[in-house]
Amino acid sequence: MVKRTSSKPKGGFGTRALVIVESPTKAKTIRAFLPDGFTVAASMGHVRDLPRKAAEIPAKYKGEKWARIAVNVEEGFEPLYIIAPEKRTTIRELKEMLKDCDVLYLATDEDREGESISWHLLEVLQPKVPVHRMVFHEITRDAIQEALEHPRDLDHNLVHAQETRRILDRLVGYTVSPILWNKVGGAGLSAGRVQSVALRVIVDRERERMAFRTGSYWDLTAHLGHGGGNFEAGLISVGGKRLATGKDFDEQTGRIAAGKDVLLLGEAEAVALAERLKQAPWQVMSVEETPRTLRPYAPFTTSTLQQEANRKLRFGARRTMQVAQKLYENGYITYMRTDSIALSDQAVNAARGQVKALYGEAYLPDAPRRYTNKVANAQEAHEAIRPAGASFRTPDQTGLSGEEYALYDLIWKRTVASQMKDAKKTGTTVEIEVADARFRANGLRTDFPGFLRAYVEGSDDPDATLEDRDKSLPPLAIGDTPACNRLEPVGHETKPPARYTEASLVKALEEHGIGRPSTYASIISTIQERGYVIAQGQALVPTFTGFAVSDFLVSHFTELVDLAFTKRMEERLDEIAVGNGHWREYLEDFYGGDRGLAARVEEKSKLPATAGRTIALEGIEGIVRIGRYGAYIEREVDGQPVRANLPEGATPAELDPERIEALLRQRAEGPSSLGVHPESGEAIYVLDGQYGPYVQLGMPEEGSKEKPRRASLAKGVTPAQVTLEMAVGLLALPRVLGNHPETKQVIKAGLGRFGPFVVHAKGGTAGKDDFRSLKGDDDPLTVTLERALQLFAEPKGVRGQRGQATPLRELGEHPQGGPVQLFEGKYGPYVKHGDLNASLPKGADPATYPLDEAVQLIAEKGKAPKGVKAARRGARTGTSKAKGAKKAAKKTARKSTKKAAPRRKPAP
Repeated sequence: MVKRTSSKPKGGFGTRALVIVESPTKAKTIRAFLPDGFTVAASMGHVRDLPRKAAEIPAKYKGEKWARIAVNVEEGFEPLYIIAPEKRTTIRELKEMLKDCDVLYLATDEDREGESISWHLLEVLQPKVPVHRMVFHEITRDAIQEALEHPRDLDHNLVHAQETRRILDRLVGYTVSPILWNKVGGAGLSAGRVQSVALRVIVDRERERMAFRTGSYWDLTAHLGHGGGNFEAGLISVGGKRLATGKDFDEQTGRIAAGKDVLLLGEAEAVALAERLKQAPWQVMSVEETPRTLRPYAPFTTSTLQQEANRKLRFGARRTMQVAQKLYENGYITYMRTDSIALSDQAVNAARGQVKALYGEAYLPDAPRRYTNKVANAQEAHEAIRPAGASFRTPDQTGLSGEEYALYDLIWKRTVASQMKDAKKTGTTVEIEVADARFRANGLRTDFPGFLRAYVEGSDDPDATLEDRDKSLPPLAIGDTPACNRLEPVGHETKPPARYTEASLVKALEEHGIGRPSTYASIISTIQERGYVIAQGQALVPTFTGFAVSDFLVSHFTELVDLAFTKRMEERLDEIAVGNGHWREYLEDFYGGDRGLAARVEEKSKLPATAGRTIALEGIEGIVRIGRYGAYIEREVDGQPVRANLPEGATPAELDPERIEALLRQRAEGPSSLGVHPESGEAIYVLDGQYGPYVQLGMPEEGSKEKPRRASLAKGVTPAQVTLEMAVGLLALPRVLGNHPETKQVIKAGLGRFGPFVVHAKGGTAGKDDFRSLKGDDDPLTVTLERALQLFAEPKGVRGQRGQATPLRELGEHPQGGPVQLFEGKYGPYVKHGDLNASLPKGADPATYPLDEAVQLIAEKGKAPKGVKAARRGARTGTSKAKGAKKAAKKTARKSTKKAAPRRKPAP
């Protein structure tokens, strides 16, 4: 459905005008700033694209060699665009609205993608009236009026750059991905022009960490006092020889690097030195003060906003862009996809006004600060991300709350701080001698806070953050003799390079010129959805599949994942965007010829089927491979080849020789018994399987289909910690605690997939079982009925019985009442209203999916005949579409009450 708003005609810009934007929210905000006679409609994002599946390819093209990739590589790389089925109603309505108009304004976003959407609209609508391109980077009255008075023509160079990018992505994805399916394994695998490079960056860092060897060293920390003040100093040299620090170690050996003439202290030497120096006199040998000037950070670009929101708000890149999109479309901030750090005169004046009003003249520079772009061909927009308007609203004046308030607050502070004076600090370095040892104390004080009154940037390095904090020293002068209150030996270990977080990955990609900030959120989401990377806290950790895919691409499609090559690709696209390159010629260079992508794909398709299934891991004795059921290790044990599955969810970084040895020995020799069960007399074993360690009662009898009783270990419990008593208790779960005093129904304690729990039979709504997770020190083996009743008396937490999801977005109010929410589920993103769920169409962007389309999806789901729903259930649980449809048809014809297909999997 098209979002439409209009008013009575009024002169000035044409009697009747149609303005097309992307989303209903943007349409609702913009309509208040347009003259009478203007109708505003939403295209609901892209209206045309390359076919997503074979069924969408028009019949007349199905026989063409290039039909599968939907790009005619034989005739100038002409793309085959189709109107997506879900957009046909939108197009029909837009055409009807256009019939009543004298002029068309295309007001999609001002970046390449927005220009592309406008071009597609023009191609599809074929308007007979004048067409204007209307661009603005904020949705305010002044900005809309300015855009209306000064429209421009469509920028075909930007369109060509975006279409080239789209075609490149299709060529890479649709030609290389099938090779991954065949050579690495799994139809869910994919290659991408930028995603594969991002994966390589993460995997390379993980290999650095795995190759890293820890070094240890000791030093002394002196706790000193002077003039009534206390401070600390660290040992820097003994006998004129510099003390070894972490930077002196070789990362590959864990030893002092060759050529380093330093003193390495062990624990014993450090303790002895402390004892020797304890009673010796201390004397200040030098005091040096160094002034420091800290300048404000530039206003936010897309990438720096993603980085800061990740550090400070713990938002992922996708969440940051979703919230920023809301703020932009509702008129709170300027356009959020930008490479630019520049501010308009209007924005500079607004920021300076806020500095003067909130912090005073002392914090306002004499002249406005100007920021120039460091990114070559900064093209996504004309201005940095900032609060919208000629005067800024403080966060408290916006009426915002929650995530939107937090992100606006971040943007507002950064923008205002960018127009404040420098911060002035003074660093003090004091060197103190005791016997033949020299110590150093560092202090830092703020003389004038400047912009730091408003904003302090986050850091990916916690140690660096600590160093930047003020640290006072008492007044000290050369010749002073501070007293040593305590001398403490301190041990240190060198640390491997930190894993990438979303923030540091975005920073690395931008520094290497890989991709564009507007694509980073989808890239990070894709490599996680594909199972290449998992998030452990803030860290991005590559999986076995991620290693296998990256290694295969590095070996066989080297250029495609080469950072310099990918950067050059982006530069060529930038050249096309400004009219300095021809898009067809570039595509021919990339895809055609003896060294082009097509030739490489043909060559690599002849590789053996197992070419990409072996993972080389340093320090691991044995061969790790990707199999049909996950990763496994293979090695000879006592002269015989033995294969053992690696635990599901384990990553290469978590493999250690002891764990591997145990898995292989268990496989080769069979498990050793923990003892016998006191009742059955059967042996109890502690085993390590694909889903982690567990205890098992007895062994399966040969020829029997009955499986032995098993129970997983609680989180944090290792096989070595399991006792016979604990194992007997685990095998007895779920354990009956007693009956509920009101319902008289049984209450049990158990250990499940989501951890330990208690369950009240039929104690929930509609007579369902009521589950509560155990907390803290609660143990399912010892928890009492009284404690369980306490838990049931408490209101359920946010996540509910089975991990009730928190919505990614609330799209708005449903016409029938109640919110329409968007969630991330096991099978992908979906929308929900009441009890109805509907999966988003493949390729739809959750960050921008509009309310109208969600309502339509839910309506279609609700109207589907019962037989059709049954067929869908059959399809999702493994029943073929044909079989499901056949059963559904039979059911509808007979009006039978029998189920037509196996029960559907739980909703995401």
